[in-house]
Amino acid sequence: MIGKEKKCIGIIFGGSSNEHYVSISSAKTVFKALISKTNKERFNVRAFYINKYGVWFDNNQSLEILKDNCRVDSTNKFQLLPKREINFLHNIEFHSIDIWFPLLHGLNGEDGAIHGLLKFTQKPLVGGGILGSALGMDKILMKKIFSTLAIPQVNYLAIQNQNIGEDNVKNNLSVEIIEKLNLPVFVKPANSGSSLGISKAKNKSEIIYALQKAWEIDSRIVIEEGLDVRELECGIIGNIKLSTSEVGEVLYSTDWYDYDSKYSLDNKIIIPADIDSQVSKKIKKIAIQSCRALHIYGFARVDFFLEKISNKIFLNEINTTPGFTSKSMFPMLWNASGLNIDQLVAKLIDISSDS
Repeated sequence: MIGKEKKCIGIIFGGSSNEHYVSISSAKTVFKALISKTNKERFNVRAFYINKYGVWFDNNQSLEILKDNCRVDSTNKFQLLPKREINFLHNIEFHSIDIWFPLLHGLNGEDGAIHGLLKFTQKPLVGGGILGSALGMDKILMKKIFSTLAIPQVNYLAIQNQNIGEDNVKNNLSVEIIEKLNLPVFVKPANSGSSLGISKAKNKSEIIYALQKAWEIDSRIVIEEGLDVRELECGIIGNIKLSTSEVGEVLYSTDWYDYDSKYSLDNKIIIPADIDSQVSKKIKKIAIQSCRALHIYGFARVDFFLEKISNKIFLNEINTTPGFTSKSMFPMLWNASGLNIDQLVAKLIDISSDS
């Protein structure tokens, strides 16, 4: 790296969403990759932690969290109630950062909010832009766009502008769901991740409970038919040209791929997935098509269902800020495709520099 200055990478992590601790785990992985023997001559790191109340912490305090091997307890002392002033204006060191690496999952991060804020710094960032992030996070808008393009999805209903806190509304919606969709169904908040707030419902009473649970996270809800499927995932990186990783499969012991199973040690990851080459080829094609449709670039993970009885492919969703934890599929997919975590993180930074 003689003659070249190191780039300063600004990691932003934590946040007020229900995926706060997943974000911390992802940030620790990326931080470790940036200071690895492979990358330490290329990059400096500055970090900015946001606690669960939205309070921003400076670089020294944030690095303390990233360097700590403790998972949860280490952040307790940073969980301060916010003061009246908006303090990110004091703690973001705009001028020292060359490239931002936001790792906020869920609300105010994956939905494009952080991308909009960082755009004012006029510095590039790793990941997609405001539009693609917002559309990728919102399951209702995403599904409506995919419907117009005839991208295969499971049958679904979208619920919005309804006061699900009222019993008669929940009752009427449960009747409509049973009339229009085959049971079981999955009830999902329109804007959430890591399967938080999602329930599988097999009868009316379970649907009513699931609606209430989802509504506590988001007033907009998606209900999908539950098929007997295999869970397949594909990674995407790039800007003008998008590249796909190998297709991977998650085998889990639970009834469905819920939050606990996503971060369980009992899962079996198979990469490449044991599927027909034509199925793999079609999945990769749909992955690129769907990202293009939502203007998603930089990096993403595209999730699919493969129905066991028919071998039909259904697009599930796109994650515009997939996890980088030790149990996350995205880095595993790229490791199996020839990029280890150090190379992957550097590649994503290079892609952002070229955008």
